[in-house]
Amino acid sequence: MTEHDIPLNGEFLVKKSNEARWASSLNARMDNRFATAFVIACVLSHISTIYMAASIGTDFWYEYRSPVQENSSDLNKSLWEDFINDEADEKTYNDALFRYSGTVGLWRRCITVPKNTHWYAPPERTESFDVVTKCMSFTLNEQFMEKFVDPGNHNSGIDLFRTYLWRCQFLLPFVSLGLMCFGALIGLCILHLLAGLCTLGTVSCFVAGIKLLHQKLEPPENVSGEFGWSFCLACVSAPLQFVASALFIWAAHTNRKEYTLMKAYRVA
Repeated sequence: MTEHDIPLNGEFLVKKSNEARWASSLNARMDNRFATAFVIACVLSHISTIYMAASIGTDFWYEYRSPVQENSSDLNKSLWEDFINDEADEKTYNDALFRYSGTVGLWRRCITVPKNTHWYAPPERTESFDVVTKCMSFTLNEQFMEKFVDPGNHNSGIDLFRTYLWRCQFLLPFVSLGLMCFGALIGLCILHLLAGLCTLGTVSCFVAGIKLLHQKLEPPENVSGEFGWSFCLACVSAPLQFVASALFIWAAHTNRKEYTLMKAYRVA
């Protein structure tokens, strides 16, 4: 051993010690950033899933507000009967929605009727009375039924655009939920992004369908309409899914990149 070997070995040990400390620090920072992004993404993904499931299962996607009907004429009874009919067409149940402060969801339609009276019997005329909500579910046949150019007129021809808008707003939410659940099981980030696109497509189809319907069946002047809280839940769910997918993708990319850099530095 020469007199020059001792300082050279000392410098080598110091260099290796610094490299080890730097690698440990880098690894800790990498783990913290990855874990933080992953946890936030998981929380956002769970919240968006809950919001989307709640919006699908509730009936307040669109709400109509009309004056309370204080008596029940033959017209009112006819509307009630048509509304609960499984074969009610689009114009029939929308007329009832306009008249009786109805709400529309992806699966059901609801109207408010006088309480403490039989469904078909006219209530006694009073200054005020309570109302109760009555709902009817859309059957699968109704979900996939063609929409007509002139609603209620089967001879006016099929409106393909509105028909496929309705079918998409029914199918896309379930595709979105399936993608989110499947993505959580297998850990594939891109599925969360696709789920967000499906949710956004659901919202867009519903808005377009409502606007086109009101162009053909314009609500009366004393009837107001607005999007309900179920629709708002779906609107909030879409950006949450996008943010969650972005965080998942960023965490995976950052983790892989920094691990590669650290490994290359150690080799060097």
